[in-house]
Amino acid sequence: MADQMLDAKGLNCPLPILRTKKALKDMAIGDVLTVQATDPGAVKDFEAFCRTTGNELVDSSNANGEYHFRIRRKQ
Repeated sequence: MADQMLDAKGLNCPLPILRTKKALKDMAIGDVLTVQATDPGAVKDFEAFCRTTGNELVDSSNANGEYHFRIRRKQ
């Protein structure tokens, strides 16, 4: 279950990451953000984003060209 949703569909790199960073900043540690995106490059972008920021990529999925990422704020 997500504490907050972010619709980044139709946006290309780096906008989904930038909007995710801004949304996570306003969330409490431990909260989960679900991001919806359509950019195929987002898969690697979100893996790298979580690895470098210390946030947890809880899971990701792809259905019909729409990607979903659940990210838990760690810091």
